[in-house]
Amino acid sequence: MKLDILAFGAHPDDVELGCSGTIAKEISLGKKVGIIDLTRGELGTRGSAEIRDREAQEAANILGVSVRENLGFRDGFFVNDEFHQLEIIKMIRKYQPEIILCNAIEDRHIDHGKGSKLVSDACFLSGLIKIETELDGVVQKAWRPKVVYHYIQWKNIEPDFAVDITGFIDIKMESVLAYGTQFYDPNSKEPVTPITSKNFLDSIKYRAQDLGRLIGVEYAEGFTVERYLAVNSLGDLI
Repeated sequence: MKLDILAFGAHPDDVELGCSGTIAKEISLGKKVGIIDLTRGELGTRGSAEIRDREAQEAANILGVSVRENLGFRDGFFVNDEFHQLEIIKMIRKYQPEIILCNAIEDRHIDHGKGSKLVSDACFLSGLIKIETELDGVVQKAWRPKVVYHYIQWKNIEPDFAVDITGFIDIKMESVLAYGTQFYDPNSKEPVTPITSKNFLDSIKYRAQDLGRLIGVEYAEGFTVERYLAVNSLGDLI
């Protein structure tokens, strides 16, 4: 299956928090989108890997993505080495996306920056014909996505561009709340973490609203780039 967009997250819920409004919008426009989680989030304070598996699938169903896979890397301990790069290369060559979305280049959680660089490096290597990979016994062809965009996470990194997600904030919030163990629940008896506060849950919406304000729309999601943005004409800009 060829995808238009493939979104990577170090943990289940990274994609939902960072760019699910954009994903929902692109799907509404007829694009095929997939999600690849690098880890199962097994080091998360609340819940378990098995619960996160179910939550991730529910979020995928809400967004309507074409596919969601988990590479099962070690939460907190995966590294940017040949083994991990090759596993990601296999996914890139399998789905042949034009656009890759991945973690913030630098963030509070160490896996976010690691995951960002790992996926970015794999995107380049995936285009080299002398790197040979097989999947399910079939030799894969080299494939390099056209662009890599990094969504914004915990830290308020200044975006290079913003996507208008007006009309898609509700589905974004619904996909986030599919992770019932991870976010604000006044009845929960589990330990409090930085992302379980009501303030954090509220911030998902008000950050999107504030970024939307800055570009003249209701809600937006921001991204950083690895190369200059290009447009066909000034009329492409809003």
